[in-house]
Amino acid sequence: MPKFTQLKQSPFRYDHVGSFLRPQELIDARAKFENEEIEYSELKTLEDQAIIDLIKKEEALGLKTITDGEFRRKSWHFDFFWGLNGVDRVEVEAGTQFSGEQVFAVTSRIVDKINGDNHPFVNHFKFTQAHASDHVDVKQTIPAPAQFLQEVLRDFNKEYTQGIYSQLDDLLADITQAYSQVIEDLYQAGCRTIQFDDCTWGRLAGGKDYDGSEYSQGKIEELKALYARVNNAVIANKPSDLRINTHICRGNFRSTWFASGGYDTVQSPLFDQENVHAYFLEYDSERAGTFEPLKTVSDDKHVVLGLVTTKSAELESKDDLIARIKEASQYVPLDRLSISPQCGFSSNEIGNKISEEDQWKKIKLLIEVAKEVWGEDA
Repeated sequence: MPKFTQLKQSPFRYDHVGSFLRPQELIDARAKFENEEIEYSELKTLEDQAIIDLIKKEEALGLKTITDGEFRRKSWHFDFFWGLNGVDRVEVEAGTQFSGEQVFAVTSRIVDKINGDNHPFVNHFKFTQAHASDHVDVKQTIPAPAQFLQEVLRDFNKEYTQGIYSQLDDLLADITQAYSQVIEDLYQAGCRTIQFDDCTWGRLAGGKDYDGSEYSQGKIEELKALYARVNNAVIANKPSDLRINTHICRGNFRSTWFASGGYDTVQSPLFDQENVHAYFLEYDSERAGTFEPLKTVSDDKHVVLGLVTTKSAELESKDDLIARIKEASQYVPLDRLSISPQCGFSSNEIGNKISEEDQWKKIKLLIEVAKEVWGEDA
């Protein structure tokens, strides 16, 4: 077997996107807290214990990347946005439409100049790190800067955003500053791996805006440049030994999705100009297209193939997964490839329609496949 690079930081040869199914007790407790039936201290105690239990499970299975499962969040992205100063939680008429499902009818609205001081995710990271073993990599997942930009420029937010930021450049500058502050605080707390979760590229690949209308080609080009610009501006400010990876998503709520389309239309600037270290890419269904766009990935970047779905309990064939890895290696060398689920198991508080047992079976399968492809030391 060829000798492969020993990966010492996420992504490892087998990895995961970050979120795991919440225990029902935790879901019930959050509902009681929101209904003012219990105090936050009681909810936090349950969160703390659930996260400690999760970390033990992650490590017992042999995962080298550890997260808190996003157990403190109701939503993968909104909780981070609401943690920024100058941003409020606002109810809206309807949530984002998925295939047959609609997500929470809330948004994040800019109400004042934004900054990233004292973001709650920093303490979330500290707790996870304090309960994880020294030999694992505790990564922090946050929504990409482009994701925040997209949200505050949606039709029902744009007027409010422009009331605070009349010039786009001023908005981009403050997004960059706010994110950079949170990242610096995470770094000072000991974080060395951050993952940008980013649905903006999936929506562009699908070619449709939130209301279902088709993007014009000119609009796609405009947004591609804008999203790459804001993500790269934040990345440019990171400490030199901090790694930033990204996960590109097409929607993940109750086993449904909101976008279809291969990476062909976004491969540039996404794969050749966004300055991340690695891409976690959805490749669990035909909606993701072929591996051919991977030929655009810069030579210094890593690709994590999301070949195992979190949307159904059916366990993939080990032989099929190995064959797909081999196919992808025609475009990116095997030494720069890894595998993972296509997304998290519970991007929102309400997870996908699988059981916790199924969740861990999927992780075990990934580990087995990785060891067969990259060796026992994978």
